[in-house]
Amino acid sequence: MAEIIFIASLLLIVYVYIGYPLMAWFLSHTINKETPISNEQNPSITIIISAYNEEQVIAHTLRNKLSLEYPHALTEVIVVSDGSTDRTDIIVGEFAREGVRLIRQEPRQGKTSALNLAVAEAKGEILLFSDANSQWHPNAISMLVRNFADPEVGYVTGKMIYTNPDGSPVGDGCTAYMKYENLLREYESGFGSVIGVDGGIDAVRKSLYRPMQPDQLPDFVLPLMVIAQGHRVVYEPGAILNEEALSSQDSEFRMRVRVSLRALWAIHDMRQLLNPLKYPATSWQLFSHKVLRYLAWMPLAACFIVNPFIMLGSSFYTSIFFLQITFYSLAVVGYGMRRSTSMPIIVTAPYYFILINAAAAMSLARYLKGEKQIIWNPRCG
Repeated sequence: MAEIIFIASLLLIVYVYIGYPLMAWFLSHTINKETPISNEQNPSITIIISAYNEEQVIAHTLRNKLSLEYPHALTEVIVVSDGSTDRTDIIVGEFAREGVRLIRQEPRQGKTSALNLAVAEAKGEILLFSDANSQWHPNAISMLVRNFADPEVGYVTGKMIYTNPDGSPVGDGCTAYMKYENLLREYESGFGSVIGVDGGIDAVRKSLYRPMQPDQLPDFVLPLMVIAQGHRVVYEPGAILNEEALSSQDSEFRMRVRVSLRALWAIHDMRQLLNPLKYPATSWQLFSHKVLRYLAWMPLAACFIVNPFIMLGSSFYTSIFFLQITFYSLAVVGYGMRRSTSMPIIVTAPYYFILINAAAAMSLARYLKGEKQIIWNPRCG
């Protein structure tokens, strides 16, 4: 029985992190569902930024958005101040002469409610979402909107690159993780739709936007709503944003717990997409990329716990056990050196891998208790 549990758990781990990406790669090269693009169309756009106490970065972000290579007459920028208590509103007001609109959300209700509020007043045909500290490359807008030349496309997500000026280990882990996620999104986009985005550089047809509940994760729920309406969610690697990674282990862990918790509720709310009879491709993708990913800590724990009981007399099981010991030891080293400014990827990768799986375990416990999280402090998790 122990051997069956071990083999099943091992196969599940391999499928989640290697098998599904390989299958997505194969399908993307077999089906090769290329998105027709056009640089001739210039639809009107609205860039929406939700901000809470962002006085340190909001001016820099607005200058970035106003300097992008897109017709100014077709561009609208809306900042929703979510009950900010610092100088955010004053700073945004200084950009009013350049067409930036400030909407005050009071009392504070979180990012999702802020987006609902802004969309109700947005004039653009295409809605673009940016974080308050996201720096887009000059051609980011044109790269995003060119995909809407395809009427099947309803949502486009860009490429997030985490910057890490101090070389912190969590930042390095974030960077490696995002490279993995971006590659997987490229494969998913090649044969169908991307499952889950980051929200820092995204675009959606306004006609497909549906108001969400305050507790729902817009980076996950909104793309799923678009898929449910019969449209595709695609990845555009040419639309690039730079965003500084969280350098604090505590902040990164809190952020991962929050995102995982809200994602679990998103899966709960959009569970109809898990019906393989109605959504064969989407249900498989959602289950493989998200459900199993958030539950991967279970087979990981099972492999480690069961392995010692079956390795006696078996070089195969003994080798796997020592590989696990080595991997987790490197993660412990990474934890011990988490405040170091320089560590090799051989240490940061195991450390960050354990961090995100520990966060997933904690988020599941909170989900089962019925907890929800609507608001949080920016760059503090």
